[in-house]
Amino acid sequence: MCKPSLIDAHIHLDLYEGYERDKIMQELELYSVEALISVSFHLQSSRTNIDLSRRDARIKPAAGFHPEQKLPSERAVEELLSFIERHQQEIVAIGEVGLPYYKMKEHPDVKVEPYIDLLERFMIQSKKINKPIILHGVYEHAPIVCGLLEKHSIEKAHFHWFKGDKKTIERMKGNGYSISITPDVLYENEIQELVKKYPIEGLMVETDGPWRFEGIFQGRMTHPGIMHRSIEKIAEIKHIKETEVYKQLFKNTTEFYGIS
Repeated sequence: MCKPSLIDAHIHLDLYEGYERDKIMQELELYSVEALISVSFHLQSSRTNIDLSRRDARIKPAAGFHPEQKLPSERAVEELLSFIERHQQEIVAIGEVGLPYYKMKEHPDVKVEPYIDLLERFMIQSKKINKPIILHGVYEHAPIVCGLLEKHSIEKAHFHWFKGDKKTIERMKGNGYSISITPDVLYENEIQELVKKYPIEGLMVETDGPWRFEGIFQGRMTHPGIMHRSIEKIAEIKHIKETEVYKQLFKNTTEFYGIS
């Protein structure tokens, strides 16, 4: 029996090996995955994702600069912002952008302020071209990101693989921000608690592939097909029929990203 339709709301398709990417694309229909929101790490990554989308319309590219890396030069930032403006009709969002939580944990001398300045520039452009923004903002960085979103009156914000405190979760719910749930919902209490607290109207599912997962996924390539297990777990946690979860999350994602 064919499973209901899914969309991977956050995947780094360009970071897979070529043969892995081919396998994924060949099997999307088999796993009822209708689209992939493929986010970018930097300018070259953004170029690659747009090229991939031109070959297969199921790939929906987002252009951005992942914050868990060294800051780009001013020239590189200008080139990326210009690229986003030129290709605004081809991208579905700006992302992945945000703040370097894990980098700062490893290197305490890294200052957050320049990353905040860069994030604001992406937010300003998001508003200018009327595209959603995909965010990497976790734990104590999440309130900073929320403050910037509020400052720039941005409503279409998607926090991927979100982790944070109760107060910030309530703030995000109040602002109507979206979050996406990864396959670690099957074994991580923190993610399960988040699913309990967050309204289903604000949920999507993602893989963040090629990131690999533990538990039953140990040693396996991260394939969008594994999101069906995420849906099963979300339905169990929220005490909602699986068919209703599929329907609502598909609706959430298509409407958020303007996918027809």
